[in-house]
Amino acid sequence: VQLQASGGGLVQPGGSLKLSCSAPGTTLEDYNIGWFRQAPGQERLGVSCIRSRPRNTWYAESVKGRFTISRDQTTVDLYMKNLKPEDTGVYFCGAGETPYCSQFSYEYRYWGRGTQVTVSS
Repeated sequence: VQLQASGGGLVQPGGSLKLSCSAPGTTLEDYNIGWFRQAPGQERLGVSCIRSRPRNTWYAESVKGRFTISRDQTTVDLYMKNLKPEDTGVYFCGAGETPYCSQFSYEYRYWGRGTQVTVSS
């Protein structure tokens, strides 16, 4: 499964973006999908996750109330509002098969190229 993250860009503090994760030609229905942020020189940190079934979700404390994750059979979207400079980084989506929503990158099996999000005035 080769994932593809899209939707990043440059936005001012307080702005919004929608990131999307898909796997062209493949359904994501059987996988938990996690979104991770990686800043330069730092490790990949979990931001949000949504399970395959049931569609339980998890959010990092730093994004609760600002980010919303949703999914359909082929795409997982991350809606980000009230963005802050500390949200800046490359955002990756990962696909995993654990029986819970994981915040740890090592528990995701498939990855793709990330998308850059820059929050700056």
